Amino acid sequence: MRLKALLILIILSQLGFAQDCNYTFLGELKDFHNNTPIVGATVYMQNLDKYTTSDVDGKFKIEKLCLGELTLVISHVGCETKTVTYNIDSDTYKQIAIEHHIEELNEVTIAGNSKLQNTSIQQSISKNELAQYSDKSLGDALNSISGVTSLNTGNTIVKPMIHGLHSSRLLIVNNNVRLFDQEWGDEHAPNIDINSGGRIDVVKGANTLRYGSDAIGGLILIRPENYAAKDSLFGSTSLSFNTNGLGGNVNTELVKTFKSGFYAKTQASYKAFGDFEAANYNLSNTGVKSINTSARFGYKSFEKGFDAYYSFVDNTIGILSASHIGNVNDLVRAINEGTPQVINDFSYDINNPKQEITHHLGKVEAYKRFQGFGKLTLQYDFQINRRKEFDLRRGDREDIPVIDLRLFTTSLQPNLRIDALDKLTINTGFLLRYQQNDAISGTGVSPLIPDFDKSDAGVYATGNYDLNHNTEISAGFRYDFSRIEAEKQYRVTDWDDTYNYDELFPEFNSGVIENSRYLTYPEFTFHNVSASLGLTKQFENDIQLFVNYGLASRMPNPSELFSDGLHHSAARIEIGKLTMQKEVANKFVASIERNNDDFGFSVSPYYKYINNFVQLIPTGTTTTIRGAFPVWEYNQVDARIFGVDIDINKKISNQFSYNGSLSLLRGDNVSEDTPLIHMPATNFSNAITYNNKKLNQLSIGIKQHTVLQQKRYPDYNFFTFDPVLQDDVYVDISSTPAAYTLFSFNSSASFKVFNKSTLNVSFNVENLFNVSYRNYLNRLRYFADDLGRNFNIKLKLNY
Repeated sequence: MRLKALLILIILSQLGFAQDCNYTFLGELKDFHNNTPIVGATVYMQNLDKYTTSDVDGKFKIEKLCLGELTLVISHVGCETKTVTYNIDSDTYKQIAIEHHIEELNEVTIAGNSKLQNTSIQQSISKNELAQYSDKSLGDALNSISGVTSLNTGNTIVKPMIHGLHSSRLLIVNNNVRLFDQEWGDEHAPNIDINSGGRIDVVKGANTLRYGSDAIGGLILIRPENYAAKDSLFGSTSLSFNTNGLGGNVNTELVKTFKSGFYAKTQASYKAFGDFEAANYNLSNTGVKSINTSARFGYKSFEKGFDAYYSFVDNTIGILSASHIGNVNDLVRAINEGTPQVINDFSYDINNPKQEITHHLGKVEAYKRFQGFGKLTLQYDFQINRRKEFDLRRGDREDIPVIDLRLFTTSLQPNLRIDALDKLTINTGFLLRYQQNDAISGTGVSPLIPDFDKSDAGVYATGNYDLNHNTEISAGFRYDFSRIEAEKQYRVTDWDDTYNYDELFPEFNSGVIENSRYLTYPEFTFHNVSASLGLTKQFENDIQLFVNYGLASRMPNPSELFSDGLHHSAARIEIGKLTMQKEVANKFVASIERNNDDFGFSVSPYYKYINNFVQLIPTGTTTTIRGAFPVWEYNQVDARIFGVDIDINKKISNQFSYNGSLSLLRGDNVSEDTPLIHMPATNFSNAITYNNKKLNQLSIGIKQHTVLQQKRYPDYNFFTFDPVLQDDVYVDISSTPAAYTLFSFNSSASFKVFNKSTLNVSFNVENLFNVSYRNYLNRLRYFADDLGRNFNIKLKLNY
């Protein structure tokens, strides 16, 4: 009896089990973006160790399933592999969304390299290439790109220029935040630590409307790194030492990533240099000290995520002692003598004149993707910039800055990317921004830039459309509203007589007179319209054609409107005008490129016509209690800038390669039929590199860079009275320096250390032959030569 009962129980249990294995799972795979079927996807049933595929409708069926969990691993060419788990307790139907856009997948990989837009004319500097400039500035790094030069104040204040345009005409975006750090000054370098970024993109075309309407020059985009969703801890520490300036830089960063999609990064760097040297003498008081930190935390998955970022920059920059002139006659002597009037022994001390700048930047960004629609992003950010400029002053005023400005900026930016249609992608959004400048009291002088409040609101829409598999067009439109309200004092004689403001702007004058000055409240409103149109066409042999047209509008910046006084670090009187109108530029840029390691090239002609182009030009001298100084005034003309950038790369053999570039530019003041001031001269470079991957990734290279003399320049020379000679003297501030050629040597190798770590070692020599030269675009060229030879050693440990 017991044996029969046991057999009955076994039979009944097997019957019950069989009843639990009659369930059916019906799945339907659809593209996340536009809900079209995913055909031919591989579906792996992980707990059953079986495979199936989706049909022409994106459907698949799994039969005879038992009660319990079902885990599916779904893969398809061009898609992100997706793993899903379902609890099976009945017949089940599930629609499963799969990501099927390659460019979206780049956002969750470590090394995505997609362009800002496919139709943009863009060049990039990778993370590894940036490591070569770890102890230099953003402007130094960008100088390696054709068509990009810099406006320098010595060698430590470097403002990037794209096709001869700089400052407010360039949009610099750091970690998706547009940089505002009183960039309107010629000697105000961007407050960015390039060690904190992952990659830099330079966009020369018109595809910049998401970031602003005023990118007449172009866009510089410092992108953060993207991290894979896996459990990992890694980082690096780099050291550099330079013989010129007897200093260097230390940078360290640590990254923690999680399989869940969370990540965190901390980074810090410290840079210190003493006096730099020209080829034949010391450049006194040119040291620099810089402390930079950043932190980042976020979560990233395909459907949602957030990113929080904060950075702090603290720079102390010495200004060449010889550039501090007491009056215009010192300038004449500096130009005529050719050597600095102040040459002291080497020192790490940074004395007056100097600049002290701190910059805080914070950002919180979040996004959410909606199936069959697109991606919504919301970003809030803020910046606080404090700038102090110190002059040579007597007694207890030595530690009081002559310029002390605090600029606060905050903005809110939503963006909606609609990608539900097969061939069309749309980006649209708006901007709200508030900015406040506070001219700190107690400096003892009238502020060069007054207190002001500025409000901005903008709306934009851009679209990319695939005409066919090798042709794409893009178009965009943007409108911006800006209002600026200032509080400023004007001398009564200037307001009533010199500038005729009493008739032009009577509504600004409060009627209050203090110390022979009117208290005024200027208010201006600007409406800016911008647009872009682009096309890209791919041909055989890796050749692509890019064509861009852009309409850009820029309101005058606070310096161009309100400057009124002695700019001590520039040793000149600067005068802005309330009559300034907005700039309007029409930009045409084209490029034909071949991206090929064996032989590649890029030829990029451009043409820009700018109405109401604002320029700062010397107009004479004026006498103050400090002495006689040059007067530089802002004015407006119609301008034309055109040229071409050419890049070539050639693989000579398996181990030798060649890179070359050429940049030609011409700038014309159309209104007065003269050349534009401060336009880059023709320059070209050639480099030969030897690489041996088998020998510790050994790389050895030599580079030549030539800058020709700029022979097209306006004549703004003038005469001034010399009280010593009791006669008028000629001040030649327009003539340009001679052409020069510099050679540099670079080498690097990698070694495996500490199991999984690598040590990168590089040895470089700049200005190999110690050439004495002066750069036309260096504001201190009147007083001293540029840098002499420098030996540099860099060590970077990746762990």
